[in-house]
Amino acid sequence: MIADHARVASARPSRLGELLVQQGLVSQDQLRIALTEQRHRDIPLGRLLVGLGFVTEGVIRDILARKVGRESIDLAQVVVDAEAIKLVPQDFARRHRLLPIAFDTGSATLTVAITEVFDVLAVDQLRGLLDRDLRIKTVLAGAAQLLDCIDQFYGYELSVDGILREIETGEIDHRSLPVGGDEYQQPIVRLVGALLADAIKRGASDIHFEPESAFLRVRYRIDGVLEQVRSLHKNYWPGIAVRLKVMSGMDIAETRVPQDGRVSLNLNARSVDFRVATQPTIHGENIVLRVLDRDKSIIGLDQMKLPVHALTSIQLMLARPEGIVVITGPTGSGKTTTLYSLLSELNHESVNIMTMEDPVEYPVPMMRQTSVNEAAHMDFVSGIRSIMRQDPDIILVGEVRDRETAEMAFRAAMTGHQVFTTLHTNSALGAFPRLFDIGIPADIISGNVIGIIAQRLVRMLCRRCRQGYPASREEEQVLDLPTGSDTILYRPVGCEHCNFRGYRGRIAIMEILRMDADLDELVAHRATARELRESAARKGFRPLADEGIARIVDGSTSIAEVARAIDLTSRFAHA
Repeated sequence: MIADHARVASARPSRLGELLVQQGLVSQDQLRIALTEQRHRDIPLGRLLVGLGFVTEGVIRDILARKVGRESIDLAQVVVDAEAIKLVPQDFARRHRLLPIAFDTGSATLTVAITEVFDVLAVDQLRGLLDRDLRIKTVLAGAAQLLDCIDQFYGYELSVDGILREIETGEIDHRSLPVGGDEYQQPIVRLVGALLADAIKRGASDIHFEPESAFLRVRYRIDGVLEQVRSLHKNYWPGIAVRLKVMSGMDIAETRVPQDGRVSLNLNARSVDFRVATQPTIHGENIVLRVLDRDKSIIGLDQMKLPVHALTSIQLMLARPEGIVVITGPTGSGKTTTLYSLLSELNHESVNIMTMEDPVEYPVPMMRQTSVNEAAHMDFVSGIRSIMRQDPDIILVGEVRDRETAEMAFRAAMTGHQVFTTLHTNSALGAFPRLFDIGIPADIISGNVIGIIAQRLVRMLCRRCRQGYPASREEEQVLDLPTGSDTILYRPVGCEHCNFRGYRGRIAIMEILRMDADLDELVAHRATARELRESAARKGFRPLADEGIARIVDGSTSIAEVARAIDLTSRFAHA
């Protein structure tokens, strides 16, 4: 025990920066910046480096673990032992940032994931708490991931009902007070915080506060579907509305015109932003918050669960040095998230990535990001023109809405830049008539488009409760399967793991049109959609419906879910 403490103490935190520099993971300049920040903020060096975007949490975790001879662990790959969870109370685990993950009765060993390798006090207090002759083995985990897992495996009690009771009776609900907080907060402040934290933990992408004549409806959009979670008396709404407007920097006295704002909160050891918008209605102001959780929204291509052929096509598109990549789809289909994921693959110190967005949703280290600002006469056209003078290699244009913006985007592509943008069309092939309609000549489009990605988001079936069943004859025809194929399809059921929805998480279904000389020639001659489709099909192009059916057959989702997002009516007609 004493030797173990001595070994940890000898590995001082100040050595972390030197290790990272020696291994080429950060530069001396980056380390100097982090150390300067650390002098003003009482935050561990590793967490600062992650927050500044210099390294990932996984790199810090692994470096620290190797330095002190401990194991590191990726909690996303761990199945936590229920017996271990029972040994440690939730409030203790949350206060000391540790998670019991395994209990070996044979060797009387409790394995605990911790976030701070030098925090020997927490281990000592845990040993005292257990009051048993147990051996405690510690493994190092990332802070944000660990706190997420504490919520997941212990469940969470936000005491929203307790706060509401406190407002009505004046009796303080101590469960709703912040853990370790020094001062009492007004119940409305805690109520709003509890609702926002609850939405994050449930994986909501939007939070709706909707006043009716007699009550306030609170709904979350989870996996693309709105769910009502609360109904509150209308008397609560004025206080909640004022709190939300104060947090987001809005004018609390103005209730007659729409307003926009932004909120940044620190939840589960990571920063989460909310984009806030108000809209006057006949029953009062409607307020919607869009959750901008960068850690969960911007993921690498290898984590998007794309089929091999789709991943290969995207990588070939990214390898082309100049031209336009267009992503199409309706609102809420994940276009922006995919754009950021593509740019993250290209984002390194040897390239200059500049963006023009309306507005900037996810701040990304090393990318120069600019928001459209009508008050300062900074629109897409003038913004792109200014970006062209900033020596960019890659340009992101948030959306092509009109002829002037499209012309500037194509001008950038024709002068040797990679350009990424979005367009509102229903399919990849539909991008061409849309660009023609905007006013871009066919010979300009031809040769300057790298590829077009059309996508939709569909919910994934919960792996723990999905139910298999043999495909019916009609389903075999819709899915283009041989009659009597004995194919097993899956339907949603619902369990505690998926909150009885039957679905958990979403995946992108993409049709990817990668341009080549033959397709460029057809576009230049303004070929029909059928001619383009037949030519693309000969080169392996698969439409959205085919990609969706592939996900049905492999058990990722259900027929009903794909039909909700993708038009399958022609296939149902044939069936």
